[in-house]
Amino acid sequence: MNARVEICGFSTENLPRLSGIMCTELLKKYKTGDPGAKEEFIIANLRLVLSVIKRFSSSRESIDDIFQVGCIGLLKAANNFDLTQEVRFSTYAVPMILGEVKRFLRDNTAVRISRSIRDTAYKALSAKEQIEKRLGREATHEEIALELEISYEEVVFALDAISEPVSLYEPIYNQSGDVILLMDQIGDKKCCDKAWTENATLAEAISDLCDKEKNILQLRYFQGKTQMEVSIEVGISQAQVSRLEKTALKRIKHSFS
Repeated sequence: MNARVEICGFSTENLPRLSGIMCTELLKKYKTGDPGAKEEFIIANLRLVLSVIKRFSSSRESIDDIFQVGCIGLLKAANNFDLTQEVRFSTYAVPMILGEVKRFLRDNTAVRISRSIRDTAYKALSAKEQIEKRLGREATHEEIALELEISYEEVVFALDAISEPVSLYEPIYNQSGDVILLMDQIGDKKCCDKAWTENATLAEAISDLCDKEKNILQLRYFQGKTQMEVSIEVGISQAQVSRLEKTALKRIKHSFS
């Protein structure tokens, strides 16, 4: 870890270096509750955090957030390190810091995914890599499912769940000032000429209904109320509600014929 690393305003070049003996003695004081020793020990070992998180500099997450998570890993390592074991602190701390950062990046997704689905996805990725090494080509979802002895649907669902969401405003083409966004390439079958015509016809048909019929349809189909609930609110019998509703629906249906 002799290479100079600078992230989040900290540089390994400016951080103090401790010998193995000094590190052990300082950690002993830290574990007795000495606040000065704790601060000195953490600062002296920040180079471990910086060296670990530099590999995540291209992540979409803020590098400052990753740095803070790495510091949490460092604190956990310091608190849990067993001084009786003949192991260097850095040997123990680096995997702890790395694990904390990976856990943060895994769990801090835009869409929360259950642990079981996430585990299936990681197993699928691992199986995919092994199959591709074995066959020398890209693995199919069917082959991954067979390898893991799970259904094809489970593989597709799990891998889709961990895919990062893409913004509809993501540029997919940009040349000479002409920008095409992802949303420009997406069609909507509901937003077509036929749909607009049908909506206009429906609006016109509803406008021809009497106020009581409009109110009943509003309560029944837009607010999801039962005929009994509507009858109480409107102040007429359920039979009358049923008759008015059927009459209104017939008139609307007739408008589309």
